[in-house]
Amino acid sequence: MPLRLALLVGLFSTAALAQPAAPLPPPTPFQPKVEDPMLAPVPPASRQVASWEEALALLRERSTDLDSAQAGVERAEGRWRQALAALLPNARLSGGVAVDVLHPDNPVLASSGGVLNLPPSENGRTPTAPLGSGTVALTQSLVDVSAWRGLSSAEASQRSAEASLQDVQRRLTLGLARTLVAVVSAERAAELNRLGLRQALERAALVQRTVELGAATQLDLARTRQDVEVARQSLISGDEQLRRAREALGLALGLDQGVGVTQGFQLQGLVVQTQESCAPLKAVNERPDLVAASSQLESARDSRRQATAGYLPTLALTSNALAFTTEPGPGRVLTWNIAAVLSVPIWEGGLRGGLVRERAGIERQAAATLERTRRDVELEVARTRRGVEVAEALVKTAAEGRSLAEQTDQLTRRSFEIGRSGSLELVQSAAALRQAELALALREFELVQARLDAFLTEARCDW
Repeated sequence: MPLRLALLVGLFSTAALAQPAAPLPPPTPFQPKVEDPMLAPVPPASRQVASWEEALALLRERSTDLDSAQAGVERAEGRWRQALAALLPNARLSGGVAVDVLHPDNPVLASSGGVLNLPPSENGRTPTAPLGSGTVALTQSLVDVSAWRGLSSAEASQRSAEASLQDVQRRLTLGLARTLVAVVSAERAAELNRLGLRQALERAALVQRTVELGAATQLDLARTRQDVEVARQSLISGDEQLRRAREALGLALGLDQGVGVTQGFQLQGLVVQTQESCAPLKAVNERPDLVAASSQLESARDSRRQATAGYLPTLALTSNALAFTTEPGPGRVLTWNIAAVLSVPIWEGGLRGGLVRERAGIERQAAATLERTRRDVELEVARTRRGVEVAEALVKTAAEGRSLAEQTDQLTRRSFEIGRSGSLELVQSAAALRQAELALALREFELVQARLDAFLTEARCDW
């Protein structure tokens, strides 16, 4: 029994020694705590917009370009009314009182200054001295080809001004959308720059801890600190870009201060909101700037025809009535005549020919402007249509690049922690990750902008 017991004890002791030891808990990863005043977010703008409708309302209220375009429409309407006046009846009433200083008893007409010598009327009325007289003149154009051409030119000019107003509204809408996208993009870039600075500071703290433990050198520490300074430079530049974007938005809204956007501003719905303010065109030739240029060419052509029609005779109907004061009063009508007047131009010293040549030159300039506008529109439409596809492809590649950069940075940092990578790889992977983050954000905003450009390039905006 004692021998067996000894053998059992020996076996149990050998089994106990053969069992593996319990695994030790993994070491807690180093969590650096960084504090830096530059990590504080950019102060918000003194004025902010919360929605597309609010920004568009400010634009309508304060835009000088919109006021100028509306004034152009008003001028065109005034010109059309002036052209129409040459075809409508023209009535004029004139009156006056005249006294012959040398012969006060003589009745003198105020219109001509001549003495009115008339026998007494049947009821004994005689002209008064001083004499009060009045004249009514009525003129109606019957045949005036030049005036009709002038009216056609004014109508075309009015259509051009109205189309120009629509084009200004379209361009202002596009410009406002672009500035809003730029502000939101700059806000996002500023956030990413602060995140990049924080990560650079954390890496510098990690390397500092590694140096203290003797697993890294001063060269490693210098490289990470240099990366921190590079991140600071990007942050400073990004903050300035944000301030300029806010100033540009304020200028677009007619304000002399920077304007920001609230945190709840929905950029993704901006395309839908612009579609509510503008309507797509059925054809490219219906775009307002093309319509304006085409109407301007029509106006110039009719203006040249108006000058050419100045060689033709005109026929008008005139009527005049003359009345004066009498004793006893109140007065009597002396004459009332109706006449048809034919006016034939003979020689004007070459004025008409010079006018025709001038307006022919204006017509050629308008035709060249229309052709240049047409080419620009076709190129712009093709470019914006292609731009959406390019922006979508860039977003896809930027997302893949950002994912790979993040994976590379995580692996590099883990490899550095266990001593398999150096500080150079750590800094390079961190810089690549920052660039990939900014590139992805930029590409996403470029995609929104490309969709806005593609829609507003072929749209009509009526506010």
